[in-house]
Amino acid sequence: MKLSDLKSNDDLIAEELERDPEFRAFWERTALGRAVATAIVRYRGEHDLSQRDLARLVGMTQPQIARIELGETNPSIETLQRLSAKLGIEFTIDVRPAGQPARNLTKSAQSRDLVGAAATGEAALLVTTS
Repeated sequence: MKLSDLKSNDDLIAEELERDPEFRAFWERTALGRAVATAIVRYRGEHDLSQRDLARLVGMTQPQIARIELGETNPSIETLQRLSAKLGIEFTIDVRPAGQPARNLTKSAQSRDLVGAAATGEAALLVTTS
């Protein structure tokens, strides 16, 4: 098999979302968690920090940081506040009915710092950081 014949991660996820309603429900339910995970992993990479270093910085344990970085659960508002205050990351979360435009985010924020988005037939979620 050629490398060009391999499917990308995005292709595999799209197929699974189409094929498995349970996976789709989980994927939609954890969109915020995945977006926050992306932002935290990006921050650690940009600042050359280990999970343990980041945990000390924000007053959490390394296992708590590891769970956040998995993105399998949505963080609480308190966790978002702690991360924002200690790391200087601004999380902008826009939740709205499906089909409605984002009103609280600038176009540049939507494109430049987008870390997560999800849409169901009923609602849409967009998460940016800066």
